[in-house]
Amino acid sequence: MEDTRFVFGTVGSPRSTPKKPGGSPGAVIHTRELGLGALEVGWVRSVRVTDATCDTIKLAADEHNVAISVHAPYFINLNANDEEWPKSRKRLMDAARCGNQAGATDIVFHPGSYFGRRADEVLQVAIPRLRECVSDLRAAGNHVTLRPETMGKGAMLGSLEDTLVMSKEILGVSPCIDIAHLHARTGDGSVNSYQEFASIMDALNSTLGIQSLRGMHIHISGIEYGHKGEKKHMPLDESDMNYQKFLQVLSDYECSGRILCESPIMEEDALLLQRTWGDITS
Repeated sequence: MEDTRFVFGTVGSPRSTPKKPGGSPGAVIHTRELGLGALEVGWVRSVRVTDATCDTIKLAADEHNVAISVHAPYFINLNANDEEWPKSRKRLMDAARCGNQAGATDIVFHPGSYFGRRADEVLQVAIPRLRECVSDLRAAGNHVTLRPETMGKGAMLGSLEDTLVMSKEILGVSPCIDIAHLHARTGDGSVNSYQEFASIMDALNSTLGIQSLRGMHIHISGIEYGHKGEKKHMPLDESDMNYQKFLQVLSDYECSGRILCESPIMEEDALLLQRTWGDITS
């Protein structure tokens, strides 16, 4: 029997999406045509989408049984100064509002920068701000999950520990585990073995409970990195990313959720991951 604990897809529209109907609605349809089951809509520059387009995305996703999430604009910083924070907040809230209308259940975002400060100091600023965002969304009847992404450079807010603390403190916040970013973050080639991947699952379980392993939101790609961390995404099989061992850990820990690929050949690698998962769990 096919193991359907995970659905697979891409971060952003598949490269092979036809020009017609095109756009995010066309990407949803093409995702299913490829044999994939999830799409993370990439509003990474800005949220410039009409209500009508959001409705069309949701209709296509419902019709074709494609799970939708949104990647919010890159220019969000929970540690922004008081002058800049309202702009970051609006970007996140716009993504959450439009994403909810488009049928997205999860809003992924980059949490920001340390600006040379200690993580615990930055979290004292970030957590109240993020809590207020969730509170305002719930007051508006919006139940999306906000997902701070683990980041690929050590100077960025977004270590595994950062995302766990935010998620533990705020109901409605859960990590987006970008395993390539965690592999690249320290620049030393670590976080690439069965035991290191397993330790991530143990940390999720011990901090957030077993339910955190049952609704995971994962980004994966190959990645090039240096001593300061991430340089660029790469195709899986052109990198040292040990994705087979990572999938094995997910299977052994009985994890479930979504696995979304953002390599330069995103749909090909998403299908590779889906096939590998099938081989592991068959």
